[in-house]
Amino acid sequence: MTRCAFVGLGVMGYPMAGHLQAAGHEVTVYNRTTARAEQWVAEHGGSLAATPSAAAAGADAVMVCVGNDDDVRSVVLGDDGALAGMAAGSTLVDHTTASAQLARELADAGTAQGVGFVDAPVSGGQAGAENGQLSVMCGGDPEVFAGVEPVIDAYAKATVLVGPVGHGQLTKMVNQVCIGGLIQGLSEALDFGRRAGLDRERMLEAISQGASGSWQMDNRSRTMLDRKFDHGFAIDWMRKDFGIVFDEAERLGATLPVTAMVDQFYARLQRQGHGRSDTSTLIELLRDD
Repeated sequence: MTRCAFVGLGVMGYPMAGHLQAAGHEVTVYNRTTARAEQWVAEHGGSLAATPSAAAAGADAVMVCVGNDDDVRSVVLGDDGALAGMAAGSTLVDHTTASAQLARELADAGTAQGVGFVDAPVSGGQAGAENGQLSVMCGGDPEVFAGVEPVIDAYAKATVLVGPVGHGQLTKMVNQVCIGGLIQGLSEALDFGRRAGLDRERMLEAISQGASGSWQMDNRSRTMLDRKFDHGFAIDWMRKDFGIVFDEAERLGATLPVTAMVDQFYARLQRQGHGRSDTSTLIELLRDD
């Protein structure tokens, strides 16, 4: 059993923290909306704290899963931030999809007080979090990572140390670039098949086990054809992630023409009021009705 703190109980953090508690760890949670933390304690047990620093006090591992770079800074740094409550020898794990620069900033802040750090963004969406089947991409010192890997495994199907601090976030950027292109390609393919009058189940059976098969095809093709998008990973979140990707691409001198195109498609969907809809809503831009 490990004493853990979990900061941020959104659609991802809420079930992730639940898996920690179910695995036998002693979990204290913090959320900006206290009612959400109270609901979590009523459902899972554990305890809640009034500030991130209070949640982190005495914890061996502190997990953070919030919205963006500024959100992370607000709950980690400062007098009430998680680092203020952490003791030397403990480890801060940031599951937020954020910039690689922020990861290095947090690692430096942790080092100054003897706290380890791992940047550990996740992939798998809300369903992956709820089912404890996330893919976790980590950056950090191998010894620090080894200490928290068994804890992270409570909600992961794959936990991989990719490289030093920042490399988890950079790998998540690669992941998001892949997803954008995959969903656009799948949207075009499914719309083509629909217009051609193909039997959708037989079509998907025929292609899903071949070279075009993917997680997106397995988990989104039917809902896309049924025009159901009130689930999954929101367009607003993907555009936030793409912004991080484009900033890093500019630093690296990388060109991302397909990702830039898909980003503009998502901007159109946002203007149409679909910002909270799943990223697979891309297919709607291809319909005539």
